[in-house]
Amino acid sequence: MKIGAVLPHHEIGVDPGAIKAFAQGVEELGAEHILIYDHVLGADPDRPGGFSGPYDKDVRFHEPLTTFAFIAGVTSTIGMMSAVMILPQRQTALVAKQAAQVAILSENRFRLGVGTGWNAAEYQALGEEFGNRGRRQHEQVELLRLLWSQETVDFKGKYHEIPLASINPRPSAMIPVWFGGAAPALLKRCALLGDGWIPVMGPNLAAATAIDSIKAQRKEHGLPWEGFGIQAQAQFSGGDAERWHSHASKWRDLGATHIAVATHAAGETDVDGHLQRVADYMSAVGELAEN
Repeated sequence: MKIGAVLPHHEIGVDPGAIKAFAQGVEELGAEHILIYDHVLGADPDRPGGFSGPYDKDVRFHEPLTTFAFIAGVTSTIGMMSAVMILPQRQTALVAKQAAQVAILSENRFRLGVGTGWNAAEYQALGEEFGNRGRRQHEQVELLRLLWSQETVDFKGKYHEIPLASINPRPSAMIPVWFGGAAPALLKRCALLGDGWIPVMGPNLAAATAIDSIKAQRKEHGLPWEGFGIQAQAQFSGGDAERWHSHASKWRDLGATHIAVATHAAGETDVDGHLQRVADYMSAVGELAEN
């Protein structure tokens, strides 16, 4: 497996120097990739009708594509992936343009991880429909690949229309698209359109069942399993070397190709503390690494 780290989104702060130090630090440790989560807005819990969710307006998320463009300029080898960008609440052509720029600036070190999200308030604020987000995501990924590869795109779908136009510059290689989620419809989209899967659970029976489903659907449609990736995540919090190793081993046995450790929510610390946590995790799972 390739070992990476999650940007400690809420705890890294807003100092560009801290983000630079974290990115360069995990690269120096030998990490293969950095993950960044995505939320554009957080809702106020005191809004009319109330609000309940895993985060609100007081939780900080750094925008992944612009942050990765910055990271690309201060690193040279480490890979980057959004995990996951909530694609249907964003304009497809703009995502194509921005993702292409990250790929260009990073010399193709970027993977686009996409999901559909759960926060209807966020969709409302961004002017997109929440109810058809899964169906639109399918068309979005098809269109992204056309925009990344064709000089002129002539496209008319159910949700998008591009009459003879395209983006420029385009990436020199196709940007890998990985899907996050576990709903049956999502697993089918992932199997047919994805370059990899981003689980939302641990290395358990549900994960094994989902992987078997993706494998079977790819086989049914004549798509190869070789080269298809699985991006797992681990939590530093509450763990120790033995538990981290056991957890990573279970993911490896299920076929995970990547795993990234999240070091936030494990007690107050600074950038050096987060880097030490990454180092401790990598030391514990080092024999499983294939960087």
